[in-house]
Amino acid sequence: MHTIIYEDKEIYIEKHESELPWVKIFTQEPYKELGDMPKKLRTRLWNVYDIVEFHMKFYYKPDKINMASFANKLPRVHIHVIARFESDSWFPNTVWEEKVRESNLNLPDEDKFFKELHIALTDQAKNLVTHDRRSTDRRR
Repeated sequence: MHTIIYEDKEIYIEKHESELPWVKIFTQEPYKELGDMPKKLRTRLWNVYDIVEFHMKFYYKPDKINMASFANKLPRVHIHVIARFESDSWFPNTVWEEKVRESNLNLPDEDKFFKELHIALTDQAKNLVTHDRRSTDRRR
């Protein structure tokens, strides 16, 4: 089961089941490569990534944020955003490797993080619509 924590007409974000704070950002349209996407959507994707990273750093206070986009098993554009801690089960290795220890991270409530992230992304989407309308109105 996939838990969608944010969705609009261009982007959606789902929670990745893990002991770590981990989300994946997808485009609604299943583009195979970043270069296949319209430039405006590519810019939006990175803006969404910036918001996710900022809120993840502020809320969880990790030692590092990992970002990955392989798309080999799921051949479509998506970005993993993972909060990493020196005491997590994989650190310093990637989360795709075997665990090096069992950890017991004491993390704040993820539902609150998801709500705060949803608010920030909704505000960003509203601002984009307003900006697009203003740009369109000026051309008339």
